[in-house]
Amino acid sequence: MENHPVYIDNDPQSELSTLNLGPTHPATHGVFQNVLQIDGERIVSGVSTIGYIHRAFEKIAEHRPFYQITPLTDRLNYCSSPINNMGWHMTVEKLLGIQTPKRVDYLRIIVMELARIADHIVCNGVLGVDTGAFTGFLYMMEFRESIYEIYEEVCGSRLTTNIGRIGGFERNFNTKAFAKLRKFLVEFPKTLKEFESLFTRNRIFVDRTKGVAAVTAEDALSYSWSGPLLRAAGVDYDVRAMNPYSSYEDFDFEVPVGENGDVYSRFLVRNEEMWQSLRLIEQALVKLEKEPGDIFHADVPEFYLPPKEEVYNNMEALIYHFKIVMGEIDTPVTEVYHSVEGANGELGFYLINDGGRSPYRLHFRRPSFINYQMYAPMSAGMLLSDAIINMSSLNIIAGELDA
Repeated sequence: MENHPVYIDNDPQSELSTLNLGPTHPATHGVFQNVLQIDGERIVSGVSTIGYIHRAFEKIAEHRPFYQITPLTDRLNYCSSPINNMGWHMTVEKLLGIQTPKRVDYLRIIVMELARIADHIVCNGVLGVDTGAFTGFLYMMEFRESIYEIYEEVCGSRLTTNIGRIGGFERNFNTKAFAKLRKFLVEFPKTLKEFESLFTRNRIFVDRTKGVAAVTAEDALSYSWSGPLLRAAGVDYDVRAMNPYSSYEDFDFEVPVGENGDVYSRFLVRNEEMWQSLRLIEQALVKLEKEPGDIFHADVPEFYLPPKEEVYNNMEALIYHFKIVMGEIDTPVTEVYHSVEGANGELGFYLINDGGRSPYRLHFRRPSFINYQMYAPMSAGMLLSDAIINMSSLNIIAGELDA
């Protein structure tokens, strides 16, 4: 990728046109803006503008107890909220030295991989829509609904899930959740194959995506890309494999890697990641059969809120509930960083703690924010129609972009 100058030409005599792509254009898939200089339909240069839905989550978190920060993480990448939730819980567990039971780890993997599939369903489905093919999107969205129904059985919510707790889950998975999960594992692969057959060798789709917005491995690394975008450029890096968490080291899975770093490669990588997620979920179900079925959180009464019925009837539980809520239990004075493989790349939490019940400082490493910085310079020289599908393939989620 060449380095292109980024400027806005305000000369009234110029033959270039200024186009605002966003902040509310449906093709941007979120509330963010690109001020483009275009020559006909070809982009000469552009400037990206973000911050339209900035919500100051990092500062809000500094005034909240650790366990009340989970709803904030929901609203980062809201297409795969549970991954954000689990990443935050694991960060606090790292801070507090909490070791979760294997069953909790396996349940988390199931929920996180379902979230990854749901996210990729949206991204690849919408990429089809942006190239003029609506059918594949409709095929896949039925199964995002199936995933949301599983979430409902686990936590009662669908989009912003607030799923899990520090140390594990708020409740055990019920039989309906496992029944719906097994039904999903039987039915979804057939639809995913149909989806691939609609697009992978479709001449119109291939012509619209192959060679478009190609990024070299060197450029991807220099811009700190991660996730499917980095792997599509040929870099074999996945946090789950390189720095395993939640017992991912116990599982057998492949890390899909592309070659060209273009829109088509990103599409193929995400499709293959869905197959690998299904593989991980199936392995997790087998492993769960060997674990005690009544365990769903670590034994850490100092930090895990006791059930309400115990709080109402047991003095010790009432004391723990009061101490946890009021922040009367000391926490380590230190700093930690923990990252997970989010649907868009490395999702990290940098936490500085001063011993209180709230973070002294908390920073989210949001992959969409990192990935989007390359959009304007890489769009220079593209046709406007190609820039649209390039943005779609980046899967920029506005909540994760601004925070």
